[in-house]
Amino acid sequence: MKALKNALVITSLLFCGQLLGAEATRLLNKSGDLQLQQALEVLVLEQNLAAAVNKQELALVLVIVTDPDQPRLAEINGHNMVYAASLPKIAILLGAAVAIDQGRLELNDELQTDLDDMIRYSCNACATKVLGLVGREELLEILQSPEYNFYNQEAGGLWVGKDYGPGSAYHRDPLSGLSHGATAFQAARFYYKLQTATLVSPEQSRMMLDVLSRPGISHKFVKGLEAYPDLEIFRKSGTWKTYHADSALVRTEGLAYIIVALANNADGAAWLEQIAGPLHELAVSQNAETP
Repeated sequence: MKALKNALVITSLLFCGQLLGAEATRLLNKSGDLQLQQALEVLVLEQNLAAAVNKQELALVLVIVTDPDQPRLAEINGHNMVYAASLPKIAILLGAAVAIDQGRLELNDELQTDLDDMIRYSCNACATKVLGLVGREELLEILQSPEYNFYNQEAGGLWVGKDYGPGSAYHRDPLSGLSHGATAFQAARFYYKLQTATLVSPEQSRMMLDVLSRPGISHKFVKGLEAYPDLEIFRKSGTWKTYHADSALVRTEGLAYIIVALANNADGAAWLEQIAGPLHELAVSQNAETP
């Protein structure tokens, strides 16, 4: 009888966690904010990036999540499926968290080091090693599952269909044929679910946030935010040829926001560094105006 009661408690907790996760997704999907959207579009004009946006060379998402129950979303090309280089390593991190939560993987010192190096220093060998532990097709099943829904064949999303190293893709994404892809919106949703502790479980959300903390590479968003003190940055970027990506959850006193940018241009890295500060200042000003 005691075992049955324990099983019922665990089932109930899992169901409640799924409900909270679904509610977090629903809130973000309905959080488009006209005032923030207009301000983001003005920012793009002021930064001389309107041509890049119009040519689909730049996708942007900004979400103010100071009050996680009332997120405020603005996006430009946010649902475009883009080659995102190493940014989709956040999907491998998610896969590891799911496997740990299920008891298929143990978070020992070796795995912890591989996760840290995969995210903070973008270690390709570490990413491929963890991907193998999670399972290549198993990860794609997680990303496409109703529970996580980070990719679907109509809208795209996060996708990892190739090891991070030499060799061919083993499973390109069905929508755009990419080996490592993302939409800015789904990357932002990943951070929102971490901010609300609804990704996998509260314990695994904390683990993933810790791995994303203390970025080891100072470029793009991280370099662009250096002038602003006392920021806590949880971040993953990516670079390959003309493709430049960055994503971050940024926290400081009285403010939390998510920024994602995906660029396909030789100047993309400079664009991301350039807009990080203005995006921060926009988040600060709009946060003060949140009802």
